[in-house]
Amino acid sequence: MITEQTSQSNAPIAPSKDGERRELISFRIGTQDFCVDIMAVREIRGWTPATPLPHAPSYIRGVINLRGAVLPIVDLSARFGLGMTEPTARHVIIVANIGDRVVGLQVDAVSDILTATEELVQPTPDVASDMAKTFIRGILAMGERMLSLISLDRVLPQPEADAA
Repeated sequence: MITEQTSQSNAPIAPSKDGERRELISFRIGTQDFCVDIMAVREIRGWTPATPLPHAPSYIRGVINLRGAVLPIVDLSARFGLGMTEPTARHVIIVANIGDRVVGLQVDAVSDILTATEELVQPTPDVASDMAKTFIRGILAMGERMLSLISLDRVLPQPEADAA
């Protein structure tokens, strides 16, 4: 069962096990809906222009100053192969923990906070590209909307091991 919530609970949600409910933040990129586990999200902030980094991958917008820390900004549209986004003041940055890194995820808009159980996450269809299956852990059907559940740990390439 998926329910929309209008207010955020202060109680932390434990990692989902069979039958346990978990909270997700849904957001839009273009005309598509996506969601991520709320426990990975540190904050949501308005768009801030990023300073480009030389030789960075095309999906890295650059970096911003987040209270004294350098925060890389990932254009999720470009990362998912949907084309580069030309950001406006209406765009949003989701500050998220990905492993031991903190990154900003550029999205068009944050939509809702949802509650879902693991049983509602359907597998990514076999007709999806390998690229889509890399980032999308599953699909949630919510009324007329189809939300792709993102595996945040796959958004950034794994850091290369230091040569010893």
